[in-house]
Amino acid sequence: MTPRATVWLVALWLAGAAAVHAQGVVHGVAPGPTPDAAAPPVSVVFVGDVMLDDTPGRVVRQGRDPFARVAHWLRDADLRVANLESIVATTGAPLPDKPYTFRAHPRVLPVLRRHIDAVGLANNHAGDYGPAALAQTLDLLDRHRIGRFGAGRTLAEAHEPLVIERRGLRLALLAYNDFFPRSFQADVDRPGIAWIDEPDLRRDIRRAREQHRADLVIPVLHWGWEYETVARPEQRALARRLIEAGADAVVGGHPHVTQDIEIHRGRPIFYSLGNFVFDGFTDPVHNTGWLLRLELDRDGVRAWRVHPVLLDREGLPRPHPSEPGWCARRGDPAPRPGSGAC
Repeated sequence: MTPRATVWLVALWLAGAAAVHAQGVVHGVAPGPTPDAAAPPVSVVFVGDVMLDDTPGRVVRQGRDPFARVAHWLRDADLRVANLESIVATTGAPLPDKPYTFRAHPRVLPVLRRHIDAVGLANNHAGDYGPAALAQTLDLLDRHRIGRFGAGRTLAEAHEPLVIERRGLRLALLAYNDFFPRSFQADVDRPGIAWIDEPDLRRDIRRAREQHRADLVIPVLHWGWEYETVARPEQRALARRLIEAGADAVVGGHPHVTQDIEIHRGRPIFYSLGNFVFDGFTDPVHNTGWLLRLELDRDGVRAWRVHPVLLDREGLPRPHPSEPGWCARRGDPAPRPGSGAC
């Protein structure tokens, strides 16, 4: 083992005792009350790519709310999670050779906090303005008490799960990216993101349960190729192996379109939720996204449903007027069409 790898492993061990970085997030503390099997499930909403630069950022500057027309779906969930596709900072410079770079102004954070409790940061825009801008994003999210996962000031922190407890149920969230540039990956002494390397994912899932005493673990993966509506064979193989390694569900994104849904060994895999707040697209397939609602208990996903959204010319979501959505309950062999069919 190289000295660099030894440093990382030691850092990972030390990070297991890390304190919280958002209200309601616990790492390495005594477990809360055991969830009652008869208690109502914990509801968790996941949404896809949220980009708060450009037009959505101007909407916030004008005093409007990009989430207003879907707020009713977000409001009644116990936990709301998004992929934050733009850093939030005032420092840094855009990478000169990258065609699309996003940096939102910190004014967006109170609006984001109103609707979203935690954000995944492992994506191909986290390093658009350099490591210092990402570090500022981490600080600002902490200051606004928005949970974060998939990025950190060090490689060890980027791999730390975000563990959130609701009504005695402890859920661990992990996030990883698999789309260039790889230079965005964190290092032992540099801010960055977690990368999709299967041995790391397996270890992190195991650590979430053993060291952080999570009841459930859900990895969020930024992967696949843009504009492809069906997941690739290598994605399917990896997602299935992660389920077999202990993930209770797998949630994906990045292609800017929704992709298919699979149930493997009774646990759901959502290959891509598509866009949620994102401007610059004209094709309807790119402006259709999913709001995913999971109902969780101690045994995993009890039920789930997908609510389709349609993005307008400003990249803002509203309930889709014609897409039916999907749903399933525990024990269903395949998803059912229609978000209200379950």
